[in-house]
Amino acid sequence: MGTVPLSLPATTGRPETGQPRRIPSLLSNLLFGLRLWAAACLALYIAFWLQLDNAYWAATTAAIVAQPSLGASLRKARFRMVGTVLGAVAIVVLTACFPQNRAGFLLGLAFWGAACGFVATILRNFAAYGAALAGFTAVIIASDELGATGGPSGDIFLLALTRVSEIWIGLACAALVMASTDVGRARRRLAELFAALRSELTHGLFRALAGAGGEEMRMTRRDLIRRTIELEPVIDEVIGEAPDLRLRSQELWAAVQGLFVTLSSWRMISNHLELLPRERRRDAAEAVLQRLPAALRSTAAESDLASWATNGAYLRRICAAAVKAMMALPVDTPSLRMLADGAAEALIGITRTLDGITLMVGRCPCEPKARLAQLPIPDYLPALINAVRIFATICCVELFWIITAWPSGTIAIAWSTIFITSFSPNVDQAYATAKSRWLGVTMAAVCAAVIKFAVLPGCETFSSLAIAIGVVLIPAAALSTLPWQPAMFGAIAFWFLPLVSPENVIGYDSVQFYNSALAIIVGAGVSTLAFRLMPPASPAFRAARLLALTLRDLRKMTTTRTISTRSAWESAVYARLSVFPQQANSLQRSRLLVALSVGSEVIRLRRIARRLGESAQLDTALKPLVWGKSTLARERLEHLGNALSTLPAVGRKRTLVLRAQGCIRAISEELLRHAVYFDSKAIHELC
Repeated sequence: MGTVPLSLPATTGRPETGQPRRIPSLLSNLLFGLRLWAAACLALYIAFWLQLDNAYWAATTAAIVAQPSLGASLRKARFRMVGTVLGAVAIVVLTACFPQNRAGFLLGLAFWGAACGFVATILRNFAAYGAALAGFTAVIIASDELGATGGPSGDIFLLALTRVSEIWIGLACAALVMASTDVGRARRRLAELFAALRSELTHGLFRALAGAGGEEMRMTRRDLIRRTIELEPVIDEVIGEAPDLRLRSQELWAAVQGLFVTLSSWRMISNHLELLPRERRRDAAEAVLQRLPAALRSTAAESDLASWATNGAYLRRICAAAVKAMMALPVDTPSLRMLADGAAEALIGITRTLDGITLMVGRCPCEPKARLAQLPIPDYLPALINAVRIFATICCVELFWIITAWPSGTIAIAWSTIFITSFSPNVDQAYATAKSRWLGVTMAAVCAAVIKFAVLPGCETFSSLAIAIGVVLIPAAALSTLPWQPAMFGAIAFWFLPLVSPENVIGYDSVQFYNSALAIIVGAGVSTLAFRLMPPASPAFRAARLLALTLRDLRKMTTTRTISTRSAWESAVYARLSVFPQQANSLQRSRLLVALSVGSEVIRLRRIARRLGESAQLDTALKPLVWGKSTLARERLEHLGNALSTLPAVGRKRTLVLRAQGCIRAISEELLRHAVYFDSKAIHELC
């Protein structure tokens, strides 16, 4: 379906064809391991040269920031830089507020970690990582400040400045190594993904108008919904890789929303054609097909993705002209008007995505773009659950440290915070990821003990130290890019250096090492246990809740007009689609598109009814939706449609009447197909 990369050869079905493709993949994985090792060694060398206290934090930062993709590395580095500064400022302020009050200081630290976890759950991708980092950076600095048993000290500013310096050195080294060894391919990859999805959507739209339908088409649309949602992290990589796109990122999100608009229009057209008699279906579809551009027809097949990128600006102009032709199509039935308007909406969505493609290939449209509505917060409940879990975990570890007076208790506090805050935003896989990371940290501790006490005593130069570190870092980083246990191998690569703790003058106190290693393992284990004892809401519950929240907003919109613009409504539904659980069934994702379609039609119908002087009658017809009585709503909408037919209307007013009747028919058909959803009575319990 147009998703095979252009650089790959066609498959012949013979087993030997997979071998040439595996070799470049393995080399790429090994290259990533070498790059991560080089970045960590460079950061460690500079930190040694500057004689920083904990030089290993610079190397650890470089290892964490290094990603297989250049854009991901640069994007992660930027947010880590911001999060580090915020965490350092927070701990300085917190120390100033509780200079002689250890209990208040520790409670404030727990509150700060919980607040950062709350924000990290609301944000997405690397922005979420930056918020989480602000939380555990403060705790890491606090662990140095508190010492073994003490409270806040007056050296906090110097400690914060040192820690920020170490982390920024790691960021700079990782960015330098990654940028000098990777040209970046995210921009081209995103353009091809946009082109492939647009090609399949256009092909599906033509097939629907040509008479194709049924369950196969519905499954195809639901799969396209999933693939469109998966564009989000790729866009984040592109923004990190291409500085010229950072200020135009909203156009990329508009391109994604254009895909959803096209999907919604395609679904509406396909469902409506299935309800029409055979003769009327053929005539109506043919009338719309004749006005669709031939150029789009030729590229609707899954063939040449590059032509979509190259000819994006040309196709955009064709789509814009076709939209005008569809809107001006002379029709005499509401059904045909509805199909023409649906095709026009699909073309508008295509236009948005073509804007994104031309932006990717450097041929940006000159005309100004409307500002995309800010994505709202889809649901606060997962963030609240994470905040409570983080606060409880930090407080429990702090209390255990106070009661036992464990000298390494502050290290356990820091590492439990790192784990519990880092994995909380990953709601669906939080426990599984934390468990794999805990196993990885345990294996890293074993590797660190072997390297530190069996290998490093014989290393007298930095080169020999770097080679000893690379024995673990390179294979662990390479294996972390494979689909099998990436979290476990990633934990080995990330946390091996803090366990070894290489310094200018390396100490070999085995008791101190095992105490620190035990504290790290215990902190990671406590956070893993916290996910087990206080799990996030189940995917089924969160999916039902997101659907209920969307239905609640739709019901409010039918009466109070809370969401007055289509862009705001589309943004609200897209925000919920972007966080929809992967384990949810495809029908639930489809129902979000149904809500998107109905809400858009309601907003359009309100504008037309205002011009026709029928706003009061429309309010009366839509009111049963608030009560969960879709059958009564359909009856009243049908009555309103019949009443509109009696209005004396000619010219443009006649077009408005037909368009209003088309909107009524689109809403009624969705209410009929998804009556179970629109009549749901459990909405208030879930919301």
